[in-house]
Amino acid sequence: MKPIVFGGRNGEHLAVELAFMKGFDLGSVEVKKFPDGESYIRVMDDVQGRDVIYINSLQRDPNEAVVETLYTLDTLRDLGARRVVAVIPYMSYARQDSRFNPGEAVSIQILAKLFKTIKVDHIITVDMHLHRISDPSSLFGANFHNITGVRELGKYLRRNYDLTRPDTVVIGPDEEAEQWARVMAEELGGLEFSTLEKKRLTAEKVVIEAKGVNVKGKNVVIVDDIISTGGTIIEAVKALRSLGARDFYVATVHPLLVGDALPRLLRLGLKELVGTNTVLSPISRVSITPAIAEALDRIF
Repeated sequence: MKPIVFGGRNGEHLAVELAFMKGFDLGSVEVKKFPDGESYIRVMDDVQGRDVIYINSLQRDPNEAVVETLYTLDTLRDLGARRVVAVIPYMSYARQDSRFNPGEAVSIQILAKLFKTIKVDHIITVDMHLHRISDPSSLFGANFHNITGVRELGKYLRRNYDLTRPDTVVIGPDEEAEQWARVMAEELGGLEFSTLEKKRLTAEKVVIEAKGVNVKGKNVVIVDDIISTGGTIIEAVKALRSLGARDFYVATVHPLLVGDALPRLLRLGLKELVGTNTVLSPISRVSITPAIAEALDRIF
């Protein structure tokens, strides 16, 4: 029997794409609110003995999305699904992976404990922040697959632009983004890549320093996993322009675009600003579904 795919409110678009791409059955989940604000979840299809894939991003209203996701996953298990695969394209709270100040909740650890209680079989997520998480499978209690969306972004740029050596360099806006800059550089045919040094002054204000990067007269592809307020990208573009960089192509996996991030980024005069559809936004022109399908092929 074919697997059946369900989408949450932040994952229905991906569930539909995946079902059509792979020939899976497409199920539906009713999600609504009681008058007092409590969540109501109802799985509308028979899942007894079936492999089930549930897709939902934990974004926009992450607390609501977490409750919806956990309730639905537990219901699918309780209704007799043979195997439950949770696809969480954007995993919220992943950056809260340590106690930076006394008394803070280590939010991703708490969220992982909740997933572990439900006992899903596999979790697929996309470019999750794993900086201080050494063993996500142990933490979440499931086979954990952290796939990347950068290759799909690279394919998009390669199809639409002529970004050749030695006229183009790939830049990660901070040291942590080196992993994504490397993948992007490979996908674009082996371009030179480097990173900038970021100093965070507050939650919203950063200072970027460009050291040891030769970008004069070159096109620059900036790639990062998340664009939230846009502050990091804006400072990166300013720093690189001061060094003589020519045109800018900005790609992100998770385009959260909080507040006025999008108009601030558009004012930079970028040649391209693109994200995947892990999070739906005005710049979500690249589908992550092919990467999810590849991960499911390995599981099934």
